[in-house]
Amino acid sequence: MILTDLRTWLTVALALLQSGCGALYVAQAARGQWQVMSVRRPIEQVLADPNSTVELRARLERVRLARQFAVSQLGLPDNKSYTTYADIGRDYVVWNVVATPEFAVGPLEWCFPVAGCVAYRGYFAERRAREFAARLKREGNDVRVQGVPAYSTLGRFADPVLNTMLSYGDDELTGMVFHELAHQVVYLPGDTAFNEAFAVTVEQEGLARWLTAEGRADNSQQFRQRLLLRARVVAVVARYRDLLDDLYQQAAPDDRKRERKAKLFIELANEVAALQQAAGVTSPFADELARDPNNAWLASLATYYECVPGFQRLLVEEQHDLSRFFVRVRELTMPDAAARRVALCEGSGAHSGG
Repeated sequence: MILTDLRTWLTVALALLQSGCGALYVAQAARGQWQVMSVRRPIEQVLADPNSTVELRARLERVRLARQFAVSQLGLPDNKSYTTYADIGRDYVVWNVVATPEFAVGPLEWCFPVAGCVAYRGYFAERRAREFAARLKREGNDVRVQGVPAYSTLGRFADPVLNTMLSYGDDELTGMVFHELAHQVVYLPGDTAFNEAFAVTVEQEGLARWLTAEGRADNSQQFRQRLLLRARVVAVVARYRDLLDDLYQQAAPDDRKRERKAKLFIELANEVAALQQAAGVTSPFADELARDPNNAWLASLATYYECVPGFQRLLVEEQHDLSRFFVRVRELTMPDAAARRVALCEGSGAHSGG
């Protein structure tokens, strides 16, 4: 199993090297993936191990139930993903670096032969991520470094459950399994926003069904309140992205743009904090905005959420039948990215940025 996976990964790494991608970046990716795969253990073995803690067993049982539900109720892939466990000895598996120009809302992209063009660079070592981020910042970009608890290899590997996933609550962990398996259903190289919004939509639908199946009406209501707050926050953020985009297009001195940019971010943070207070539920976005938000933060949020309403419309049109929904989504993997974005995001407040 591991040998087969290693051969596959080395093939991918070779393709990256031949394409002219940085050798050091490819080397860290290959080494990081190998380290993850080399410490996997079958979940059954971990559950039977007397040295495994009660808490670890409980979390892994939760993952097994979530995976079974994903396959039987959501139509997600039934393969060897999430049948093994890997403790990699750190809090995050990967650190993603997102960057935008100082006066632009659209993210920089990096292109690879397998994944296509993506709006981030992932590093298995935090130090490497922060070194790359510092270089981008010295070049004048807005930069964000984000720790990531899980990622999908799109079915090319048997993705393990990671210790980095288990620090989250039961429902968040369940949603993470749904989200990552969704990437194996539809993945469009070169369109990060499409891929993430699709996976978020499947995650949300899956969690709603999961809570209903467990008969947890109170939790289901809280979940829907959080989703409503998230949608409102995303709409507000999209509006401020438009304002910032308009500002950046103006023929004004850079100092004046910086001053207005800072004021707009303060106004955005205040508006999101007010939304959270009125809703009576917490939003991680409010905390993030209270720190040091920038264009890269806006780009990250837009990548995951701004096109979700378009996918949700498709899901409603298919009467929440996920198998038909998947067919509709595959039909949208058309070569014309602009037409795809109009079909999904028109009227949702999303735009491509610049």
